[in-house]
Amino acid sequence: MSFLKDTLSIFKKRELSFLECHKESENVYTFLFEKDSDITWKAGQHGLFNIIHRKIKNPTRPFTLAAAPSENIVRITIKIDENPSEFKYAMLELKQGMKISMSGPVGGFYLKENIPSLLIAGGIGITPFRSILKQLEEEGDSIRKPIHLLYMDSKKSFLFKEELDAIANHPSISVTYLDSRDGLYQEIEKFTSLYNNNSKYFIAGPISMVNSIASYLQNNGVLKRNIKKDVFYGYK
Repeated sequence: MSFLKDTLSIFKKRELSFLECHKESENVYTFLFEKDSDITWKAGQHGLFNIIHRKIKNPTRPFTLAAAPSENIVRITIKIDENPSEFKYAMLELKQGMKISMSGPVGGFYLKENIPSLLIAGGIGITPFRSILKQLEEEGDSIRKPIHLLYMDSKKSFLFKEELDAIANHPSISVTYLDSRDGLYQEIEKFTSLYNNNSKYFIAGPISMVNSIASYLQNNGVLKRNIKKDVFYGYK
């Protein structure tokens, strides 16, 4: 059923008006677009974004919708290096009022049950969790089970830290910042010792990190069906 919904949503293409771009940290940029009243998504899903202001070889890329559905904006956050791809260069060309098209939303990387959940982010893999946690903050008292975010970044350039810290004031939400894999594994072990397979595990980040943590969880008794992966491939 989820696959069918994704297939149908891909054909829902809309043009979005660009509002502004700002730099989050070194080589990381957030792009904001107007949100029409008929656009909605589940926190953690992707959109398929298409460059339309000029012709490029590969005009479409998937990006997490980093804003919560309750926010009145479409937001994506992208890593752009010194020698960007044609797509990312075209993103940097956008001026207020210019258009980009979006298909979707797609993907099943979102909370479906009110059970304990461990969210594990690596680097820019924090983007789906910003959306998820902002939506949980909006829902407020409906959160009854603990939600714990582990955010690992070896460079300690934690994106959205002020927002995440504010959200963590909720009694059911906690955030731990980490800069080493050893520290991450220790925190995972604390959570699994409490909840094991009575919880869900969400992992987002570079493919090597996502796969290694998924294997670590499974080697420590977590069932594969309780693990959700959102891989950041580093699109050029």
